[in-house]
Formats: sequence, C-alpha cells, structure tokens
Amino acid sequence: MFDINPSHSSPIWVQIEEGVRRMISLGALKPGDPVPSVRDLARTLRVNPNTVARVYQRLAEAGVLAVRRGEGTYVADDPAQPKKAEKSEKLREAATAYAGTALAVGATADEAAAELERSYERLSREHRRKA
Repeated sequence: MFDINPSHSSPIWVQIEEGVRRMISLGALKPGDPVPSVRDLARTLRVNPNTVARVYQRLAEAGVLAVRRGEGTYVADDPAQPKKAEKSEKLREAATAYAGTALAVGATADEAAAELERSYERLSREHRRKA
C-alpha cells in the first residue's frame, strides 16, 4: 500500500494515517473498499498491530473509515476530508521545512518549486501503482 520510514521525524502512527488518507485522496482506495486488516497491515509495514489499530480507530472517529462488526473495516461511503484550516496548517508546516532545506542547500525558489512538483508527480504515480 505505502511505506513508512522508522527514522523519519514523524511518528509511525502519523505516517500510517497520512498513508491511508493519501491512498483515499488518490483514489487507490475508494468509498466502500475494504482496508487491510490490522494484523495484515502491521505485518506488511513491520509495526506493532496496536499502532495500526490506533490509526484505524482515529480514522473511524474522523469519518474516514467505517467499521462493520464481523465484516471488517472499510473506506467510509463519503470519507471526511481534513478541514481547510487543518489542511492549511499541515501544508504550511511542510512548506516551511522544505523551504528551510532549499535555502540550506542554496537552491533558488524556482529550483525548489520544480523539485516539489516532480516529487508530487512521482509520489502520485507510485501510490496509484501500489494500489
């Protein structure tokens, strides 16, 4: 489905949550699609099943996933998207970190923007292919 990076500064549960949301936003997981079981995803990502269970619980509470007793966990029929303020905050934080890195390596704004666009396209393709 997606990869996590144990050495990344973001906690593993955040990486998993963002990975699931990304798969939904890219259409790799559609409304009504089943998501992997907690055990299967934990095994695939090599993480503790409790971490995946916590992520699924958070996503269900946020209206992104729906739990059907005895059947499993599915993408909600109308998965909730992050609120505009939340989306803006996350983008601002990531952009600030990226801009800091670009400045540190001496990249121009045009070089940084071009690399960001290439990375966005590459990640979109990779996630669609993994689905």
